[in-house]
Amino acid sequence: MPRDRLRLGRHSERARVYHITTCTADRRAVFQDATCARLLIQQMRALHNEHLVKSLAWVVMPDHLHWLFELGNSVSVSTVVQRLKGASARQIRERTYLTETLWQRGFHDHALRHDEDIADIARYIVANPLRAG
Repeated sequence: MPRDRLRLGRHSERARVYHITTCTADRRAVFQDATCARLLIQQMRALHNEHLVKSLAWVVMPDHLHWLFELGNSVSVSTVVQRLKGASARQIRERTYLTETLWQRGFHDHALRHDEDIADIARYIVANPLRAG
């Protein structure tokens, strides 16, 4: 299925909890570098502090990010991810050795259903490094 078709059904709902996963371009292990990981986390915190999201759990892996958040007012999931990717890429290019494209296009999102346990999803996210070894 073409990537654009995946986005057709994407819908953002205020106060809904979303689990997003987004990967680095070519799955490069950019975030093994602690500076790059800290710069990404700073941008996540900025979105949280602007009340665009309420971060519930996250883990930065060497080549991808898992983030569980509650969506804030008047913003879409796509906008949140776009702002995160754009701001983190700018910061990382300005402050590190990286010059190439940071992020893979697109992202995977899952809107949690009301019967899904947020704590279970959060545990799954934070245990990701253990499963990855």
